[in-house]
Parts: sequence; structure tokens; C-alpha cells
Amino acid sequence: MDQRSPTVYRTKSWQNRRRVVTVLGGAGLVLGGYLLGRWQDTPAEPVVTPQVVVTTAAAAPAATSAQPEASPSPSAIPYPVLQAESATERAGVETEGTEDEGGGDYVGWINRDDHLRFDNFDFGEVPAGQVRLRVASGTGITGRLQIRLDSRDAAPVGELSVSDTGGWQEWRTNTAALQPVTGVHTVFVTFTSADGGDFLNLNWLQFAH
Repeated sequence: MDQRSPTVYRTKSWQNRRRVVTVLGGAGLVLGGYLLGRWQDTPAEPVVTPQVVVTTAAAAPAATSAQPEASPSPSAIPYPVLQAESATERAGVETEGTEDEGGGDYVGWINRDDHLRFDNFDFGEVPAGQVRLRVASGTGITGRLQIRLDSRDAAPVGELSVSDTGGWQEWRTNTAALQPVTGVHTVFVTFTSADGGDFLNLNWLQFAH
């Protein structure tokens, strides 16, 4: 029986091992390809992207249009004392020095249908509601003093009944109510009585609110 040479034996053995390794390598490649295909076919887990909610500040309410500033209330103006003798026009009367406080002259010998006129008197925006009158009388005749505006024949806006005060130099201050009066007017002071004859002296008058 022939003995095979060790070299030949080793060569065949090496070839056999090489075949086995080749087969195993091929099987490994097939298995690796299979596993790779399975991994690629597996659906990926969904990626949850956090939602970023952007909030916007509520729009501020539109500024309301500025309210017009209220007009300041008109101020009541002080009225001057009107000296009777300083009237723009005096009809049917005379003047004389007075014994009343403050001195000066007064208008006397007043009879019915006489009158005084004061031009351009400013009552302002706040209405006048009364008039104070400094009067004296030394007769038993009762008469009326009337305040009219802009015409001697206009309806009276105020009236005062006058009678004996105890003497022609016995002065007293009486007050008559007025219909509310504003603005600039010509003021007429008229006199009337049921009987003829002098019945009144007038020193001054002053309107009031």
C-alpha cells in the first residue's frame, strides 16, 4: 500500500478547509443579507416632534378717542352799583345832594311816566335774579318802580312796590325779584302810580345773582 506524501495530504486537507470556509462565508453573507433585509422592512418608530404653541398677546383695546374737555362753568361777575344820577338818560326827574350814607347825589321828584336809562349793561353769562334799590319817600302815594330791558315799553322783568319810608331823606334798601337776565342790555328804570304827584327818591340800584 502506497503512502501518500504529507505534502499532498496537507494540500488536500487545506483545500477541504478552504471549501468549508468558503461555504460558511457564503452562508454568512446570505444570512447577513437576510437579516439586513428584515431590518429595513421593519417600520421605524414614529418620531414625535413636540408641538410649539406660539401664543400672541391679546391685542390691547384700541384707545378710545379722547373726550372733549368740558367747558369750564361760567363765573358769576360782580355787578357795580349804578348811581341814579349817572344814568345815560334821565327823563322828568331832578338831582340833589343826599343825606344818605356815602353822600353824593340822588334822583328825586320822581312821578309816574318818568324814567332812567343805562346803556350797555353787561349781566354776563350767569343770570341776574334780583335788584337792590335804595329808596326814600315822604308822601302817602304808593307807586311802582319797574325794570325793563332794551325798550321803555318792553314788559317789566322786575318790579318793586314803594310807599312812604318816613321822609324824603329816610333811606332804606328794598329788593325786587327779576326774571333771569344774561347778556348785554339797555336797562330802563320806569315809574308808575295811580295818583299824580312826586312819590319817590332813588339813590342807587345794584343787580345781584
